[in-house]
Amino acid sequence: MRKLILFFLIVNVTVDGNAQSNKAPVTGILGAFRDEANYLLAQVQDKKEIVIQQVHFTEGILSGRHVVIAQTGMGKVNAAMTTTLMLEHFQPREIIFTGIAGALNPQLLPGDLVIGTRVTYHDYGIIDPDTMLHRPTHNPFTLKENPLYFTCDSQLVGYASRLSNTISLEKIHRNNTDQSPRIITGTIVTGDVFVSSETAAKNLQQQLQADATEMEGAAVAQVCWQQQVPFIVIRSMSDNANNHAHTDIVAFYEVAAHNSARFVMGILQMLAK
Repeated sequence: MRKLILFFLIVNVTVDGNAQSNKAPVTGILGAFRDEANYLLAQVQDKKEIVIQQVHFTEGILSGRHVVIAQTGMGKVNAAMTTTLMLEHFQPREIIFTGIAGALNPQLLPGDLVIGTRVTYHDYGIIDPDTMLHRPTHNPFTLKENPLYFTCDSQLVGYASRLSNTISLEKIHRNNTDQSPRIITGTIVTGDVFVSSETAAKNLQQQLQADATEMEGAAVAQVCWQQQVPFIVIRSMSDNANNHAHTDIVAFYEVAAHNSARFVMGILQMLAK
């Protein structure tokens, strides 16, 4: 009887393992806000809704690619939790984080996009009497230091960079004219604060060579880095993280979120080939 039970278990493991290996590769897509995810969800075919620990995941086909999409909510803890659940339950080949951000690079304006080449925290480290000393996080399992900057996957960055030369995005109405968004590669910084200060924005740009600031990307990057899953963070500027940020985000939020989502769909088309 023991031999028969053991044989049955081995057969089941083998069949399940083969089924998993034959499954089409999955791309995980995350966004913090509802509008960032809804534009993509409206385009998904063969939708399947799965709720895990109260987080809603949508699985289906988007731009020819098998995807799973979820809204993280705002902040680092929410982003890390949703990323962990996605990795555990769907085993995506790569993660794409999309959405809005505040521009720190003085050459960027609301509506422009930043393809993240690296991501870091701006609120992790030591506060001394004079300044904020930025420090790397630690892997809780190995206890080794993580890199200060988490590097986005070079292949995904390459796809995004090539796409930036050909994609047609919604134009931005500013200064009484319609302007095409500028797309650059750069550094994105993350913290649990909405930056609406010219002084703070300038400090982040100088201290961390940052081009954009937001509230989730580095948390997603850290989880992916520690689990060795390729990732990229793509952000569309909704404001300049200055004293006018609260006003600008109202005016530019929708077009910024839609352009970021369109850019992700372009990357998916490249991955599907």
